[in-house]
Amino acid sequence: MLLHGIFPPITTPFHPDGEVYYKKLEANVERYCKSPVAGLVVQGSTGEAILLSDQERRDALMAAMAAASPNKVMIAGTGIESARETLRLTEYAASLGYDAAMVRTPHYYKAQINRPQNMLAFYRTVADRSPLPLIIYNFPQATGYDIPADVVIQLAEHPNIIAIKESSGSIEKVQKMVAFTRHIQRTVAVTEVQEAVTGRMMKAAESAASSGCLPIAGQPSSSAVVAIGGLKTRQKEVGFQVLVGAAQKLEPSLAVGAVGAILAFACAAPTACFEIYAAWKEMNEKVAREKQERIAEAAVKVVSEMSIPGVKYAMDLNGYFGGPVRLPLLPLTSEEKAMAERLMANIKN
Repeated sequence: MLLHGIFPPITTPFHPDGEVYYKKLEANVERYCKSPVAGLVVQGSTGEAILLSDQERRDALMAAMAAASPNKVMIAGTGIESARETLRLTEYAASLGYDAAMVRTPHYYKAQINRPQNMLAFYRTVADRSPLPLIIYNFPQATGYDIPADVVIQLAEHPNIIAIKESSGSIEKVQKMVAFTRHIQRTVAVTEVQEAVTGRMMKAAESAASSGCLPIAGQPSSSAVVAIGGLKTRQKEVGFQVLVGAAQKLEPSLAVGAVGAILAFACAAPTACFEIYAAWKEMNEKVAREKQERIAEAAVKVVSEMSIPGVKYAMDLNGYFGGPVRLPLLPLTSEEKAMAERLMANIKN
């Protein structure tokens, strides 16, 4: 699965009484799917997943998938502390049609988790049994555990572990993981314009071809192109894919080999984040740096310092539904709201 580009880890909307607001979740997903993002992450940290019940997580995964466009890569956050429960949620996500699973590092039993063999065993066990390809999720600011680059490099050899979301903010760690996994090459299906081909796209194309509902695609542009129904695909070699989670460090991370990012800031400003990636892809370093500088302060203050309440308020400012958070999180103070409004004033969609 190609994971290049920008992915918002979408929030979970709530009614004032704290119940999940599924209609607003669906509305947000529909709007993100009209933006230039590559896909969405559902039930990550920004989605307050650890504050939801198991049934609420499952219902949120279902609602988001029902509203998603077939051409957007859908990633399910399925990390639970135990391998057993992680697999149960991953299998459910697969049954809904998700393309990949993002699994955060277990972290509660620090004395055990700090031993490399425990983390290696956890991820290899999940990867061996998972119906979906896995993305390691490292978020030491929240978990208190920073998975070592050497452990990630070993895990990258597993054929079902295809990527990492590295949220530590360390450019040096990104550079090391890219350098020491460069030998890994995997074949993925992409469109003729080098965008990801999702399972839902393939299923729709195969169904159309077999039923005759859609015209068969015209002659492929080369022998490397495969036509299924109205969909033309080709093969692309990709390595172990390193994505980052710090919007304020997106451009320098791309410069050392990251292929994209899963950014909480993209929940409020997906286009602003995409513009940095697009300029970098076009090898326009000057524009990429300018676009990076434009969002840097807001990304630090609104996301890193104000956390989920800040992200949700910034979403409200930009026309998405952010809404309330769940306890123990608290809404922003009036002073924090004023700061967020100032920082987001020139970052609109």
